[in-house]
Amino acid sequence: MSNDLPAREGYLSFAGYRTWYRVTEEPEEPGKFPLLCLHGGPGATWHHMEPYQDLAGDGRRVVCYDQLGCGNSAITEPHDTSMWTTELYLAELAAVREELGLDRCHVLGHSWGGMLGMAYAITKPAGLVSLLVESSPSSVPYWLTELARLRAELPPAVDEVLRRHEAAGSTDSDEYQTTMIAFYDRHVCRVRPYPDWLDRCFAGLAANPEVYHTMNGPSEFHVIGPLKHFDVTAQLGSIEAPTLLFCGEFDEVTPATVAQAHDAIPGSQFVVLPGCSHMGQAERPDLTLGLVRGWLAGVESSLRRPRSGSWPIGHAAQGPGIIVSRTLLWASLCSRR
Repeated sequence: MSNDLPAREGYLSFAGYRTWYRVTEEPEEPGKFPLLCLHGGPGATWHHMEPYQDLAGDGRRVVCYDQLGCGNSAITEPHDTSMWTTELYLAELAAVREELGLDRCHVLGHSWGGMLGMAYAITKPAGLVSLLVESSPSSVPYWLTELARLRAELPPAVDEVLRRHEAAGSTDSDEYQTTMIAFYDRHVCRVRPYPDWLDRCFAGLAANPEVYHTMNGPSEFHVIGPLKHFDVTAQLGSIEAPTLLFCGEFDEVTPATVAQAHDAIPGSQFVVLPGCSHMGQAERPDLTLGLVRGWLAGVESSLRRPRSGSWPIGHAAQGPGIIVSRTLLWASLCSRR
């Protein structure tokens, strides 16, 4: 559907460089607000947010952009890799909002994008209608303990190959790159073949891995860059925007990891998508887009009437197959693919 919707692309000036953006747009209907999407990595591209463009058909703009140093926003000039920081990307997020006139908007971040979104919401920015966090840790130190548990569940021969190359500093070897797919197939994306948009995302990351390798490390489960110290959990209580957190049942960012953020954000809602891992929009697009669509509708409906209790998820998100939790309640109501 998103291919049938009008879209425009452009660049904005930021930090002496250029940030690329894409706006999938329908005229905003009364009472609806744009959705600003933050991609993951750090260092990936906007492509894994492509499915959310379909939400523009509901009468709202959907804005995606490649963060500086990534994809269409790559830097070719000489630069110091120490520039890649959370603070840089927080400033860029604010610049995108200002340039595109997003005075009031929802913010949806996936993986690193959700980490960025939480760090942004802590600053209480004006006009943040709601925050949606998909598969993101608020504490990387805690998440690393969960990653260690998931790694321990890999076949011993697989883990031996991975650890051997990590110890030797040869994570760029073909053997390491091939072997790590065993983890990705369990906890990153459980469908094959990958959707075209996910292939484009991984290809973009492989073509320009500088930001990813600098901030994160060589793989999803070997986090050795400065991001390993990221922890905003203690500050999440200052978030005032209504917040939805969601992840997959088999997600590399485990339900226990996301629950930590959920417990710290006042009034937040938490959903676990059954049968999914880190790419719910690939594995169960019906559930994932239905959840986000229902949340946006519920928040916007609440703004039109006095608020009572916690923020509603909305009718579209209350159907079979969605696990809604204030205390991480589990239910398996849908038939899994």
